Amino acid sequence: MTKATRRPTVDLTAELISRRSVTPEDAGCQALLAERLERIGFELEWMPFGEVTNLWARRGNDGPLLVFAGHTDVVPSGPEEKWGSPPFTPTEKDGMLFGRGAADMKGGVAAMITACETFIAANPNHDGSIAFLLTSDEEGPAKDGTIKVIEALEARGDRIDYCLLGEPSCNEQLGDCIKNGRRGSLNGDLIIQGIQGHVAYPHRAKNPLHAFAPTLARLCAEEWDQGNEFFPPTSFQISNMSMGTGADNVIPGELNLSFNLRYSTELDQEKIAQRMTAILDQGDFEYQITWRLSGLPFLTPGGALIDATQDAAEAVTGIRPQLSTSGGTSDGRFIAPTGAQVLEFGLLNATIHKINECAAMDDLEQLSSIYVGVLERLL
Repeated sequence: MTKATRRPTVDLTAELISRRSVTPEDAGCQALLAERLERIGFELEWMPFGEVTNLWARRGNDGPLLVFAGHTDVVPSGPEEKWGSPPFTPTEKDGMLFGRGAADMKGGVAAMITACETFIAANPNHDGSIAFLLTSDEEGPAKDGTIKVIEALEARGDRIDYCLLGEPSCNEQLGDCIKNGRRGSLNGDLIIQGIQGHVAYPHRAKNPLHAFAPTLARLCAEEWDQGNEFFPPTSFQISNMSMGTGADNVIPGELNLSFNLRYSTELDQEKIAQRMTAILDQGDFEYQITWRLSGLPFLTPGGALIDATQDAAEAVTGIRPQLSTSGGTSDGRFIAPTGAQVLEFGLLNATIHKINECAAMDDLEQLSSIYVGVLERLL
């Protein structure tokens, strides 16, 4: 048996790692994947927006439609000299495949492709339809990627029934966790106005941090909600803070800070903004605030996609995945509002975005087998 036959997912992942596709670059990853999809009957549709490469590939015209969604872009490697091997040179060691994107998420994308190749070879006349939604704009601003493709699909009436994202969802071992939702992410930029002056004459100045400190303590202690059976309580965190002139003897006249709230389905951005404003208005300072919504919360509480993914994972690994909404956000936030059942299931997330990112080679092949099981159960 040839090497390529024995480990098709490992080999495809390695080919993808070797392409330096730092956001928004795709570096030929999607062209490689498109060629393989076209060979097994997928119709290709390129949807570029700005500098972003997007691919919509579909096989079949009937429902239900199962979409595999993923991204070919990766985060920067960081200092390459700190890696044990070059980050864009796939390297095998002790059963692991090292390289930027091995886990997040070139390994997941590769497993989806090889799973479809296996499934279609055995089921050339399968029911329903299979599609791929691939973008090179997930790790960056995410303005010209999945969100734009979904807008185009909705405008022409394409309806997604199931969407499985290959994001690295597992914690300790392959098969232990499925993400069936994500919290919303709301950012704020706050400016607190003070009066600049000499530190020796504080009565002639107003230190904005001193004025804001009691309110900051209240914001940090605020119980925004208690969460629910799917989501933890909403979390408020300061992400950046700056003030000062650089001199030791000057009281600054302005405090700038940024914050983020990861919020559950118990709240929405309007309620958060109203409560935040009410708290700020009680402080002894003037302020300006601007809001930036990064993503709405989404949830798939149950349904055929969860059942199929849990059953397929358990059949391959012997572990029944637990459902979770923890962690950051994903492109699932753009797909869930269409009414589709949306899940994230992929490799271990222990090394994502880190130096020496890696994935177990056995896990890559098992993940492909799990995806085959999902296809068999849904189509």
